[in-house]
Amino acid sequence: MIAGLDGTQIVGYIAAVLTTSSFVPQAVMTLRTRNVSGISGLMYSAFTLGVAMWLVYGWLLRDWAIFVANAVALVLAATILSIKVIETRRQRRSSPPPPGG
Repeated sequence: MIAGLDGTQIVGYIAAVLTTSSFVPQAVMTLRTRNVSGISGLMYSAFTLGVAMWLVYGWLLRDWAIFVANAVALVLAATILSIKVIETRRQRRSSPPPPGG
């Protein structure tokens, strides 16, 4: 085993690294392009809240694999969600009014 970790903990840490790091490309692309047209605001809102709850859960259990993975995921998800909100508001302000309105 690795430095006092059992097999279950190793699986948890590997899962945490893989799932958390999967958000990095989306966050980088969103920061670079500001293109959020294919991102659902409702989905990212629910996801960000869910990640925050997993963060609290990890803290309460003192399970550092859950806590750290979700702390990083929360930063990435909140970044993407923030850009989605900012860009959506910007598009609404710059869009012409509907005909007859």
